[in-house]
Amino acid sequence: MAKPDKERAERERARVYQARLQLRESQVRRRRRDTVVASVVGGIVILAAIGGQFAFYSAGPGALLPADSPSPAPSSTPGVSSDPVPGPTTTP
Repeated sequence: MAKPDKERAERERARVYQARLQLRESQVRRRRRDTVVASVVGGIVILAAIGGQFAFYSAGPGALLPADSPSPAPSSTPGVSSDPVPGPTTTP
């Protein structure tokens, strides 16, 4: 009677071993897939951040304002008013 028990135990060990191998294989596949997905998503996030920075500093509120072209400043002479309407003159 010991022989059938021994064979049954060996079959059970073989079945458990095969189940462990399949579990390990599926875990390796899942980890590899998760790593690829995380890498792709991370790359997309990094590219979006770089694109956002580029857009902000080239076209958004962070963009440099166009420099005014240098125009000659009107020279004012001391004592001469730039007011086009002459005011009342006072004579002493």
